[in-house]
Amino acid sequence: MRTNLIRSTAVAATALIAALSLTACQSDDGARDEGAAPSTSAPAAQKPAPDPTATPASDPAASANPPADKPAGNGNGKGSSGGSAGTGGTGGAAAGSGGGTEDAGPVMTACGADVKVTYSTVRRPINHALLTMTNTGSEPCNAYHAPLLRFDDGQAATAVNSGSRPQAVVTIAPGESAYASIMLAAADGSGTDGRTAAKLAVSFAPRSGSGSTDAAPAVISLPADTYTDTSTNVTYWQSTMDDALMY
Repeated sequence: MRTNLIRSTAVAATALIAALSLTACQSDDGARDEGAAPSTSAPAAQKPAPDPTATPASDPAASANPPADKPAGNGNGKGSSGGSAGTGGTGGAAAGSGGGTEDAGPVMTACGADVKVTYSTVRRPINHALLTMTNTGSEPCNAYHAPLLRFDDGQAATAVNSGSRPQAVVTIAPGESAYASIMLAAADGSGTDGRTAAKLAVSFAPRSGSGSTDAAPAVISLPADTYTDTSTNVTYWQSTMDDALMY
C-alpha cells in the first residue's frame, strides 16, 4: 500500500513538473490569448481630397530642370522670346494715301457734270491763258488733279506741270470757281512743232486720276492767234487765280 502511494505521488509530481515546463515555454514564445477575437487590419487613413483653390507647392528641382521637350518658360506655357515683338505697320502706304493719288479733302463728286469752263488770255506771264471752272450745281464738288486738255484733234492730252500740284484737292462750293493756267508756248522759243489752234476740249479727271469722268468735255473756241508748240502744259486746279498764274 505504501509503495502504491509513493508511486502515485511520484507520478503526480512528474505531471506537475511537466505542466510547469510547458507554461515556461509558452511564456518565452509569447502568450496567446485564445479567448480574443481574431484581429483585422485597420483601413489606412484616407488622404483628404485636394483643394482646387489651393496653390500647389512648387518643386524646385522640376523648376530648375524642365523636361527636354519643354523649354523654360515664363509661366504661361510659352518659351521666353528674349525680346518684344515688332509692330506692324499701319496698313500700307502710311494709312492709305492711295499710292500717290490725291486723297486730301472730303470724298465727294468729281467736278464736271455741273460746271462752266471759260478760257481767258492774260498779259502775264507771257504766252499764258487761264481756265476758270465754276460750279453751277447745288452741291460742292472736288476739282481732282489737272484738267485734261486736247487742242483741235490732238491725239494725246496736253502735258501737266507736275510742280504745280496743290497740297490738297480743291473743293468748289456752289457758285465758286477753281483755276488752272496754260502755258501755250515756251517764251524762249525752245518748243517745236508750233501751230495755231482753233479749238480746245476740256475733260475732267476722277479721284483716281485714271482716265476721265463720264461728264461730257467742255469745248471752247479759241482766239484766232492762239499759238501752241511741244512745250505747252497745264497746271493742276488751284483755289485762286494767283496760285494758278504762278507757273
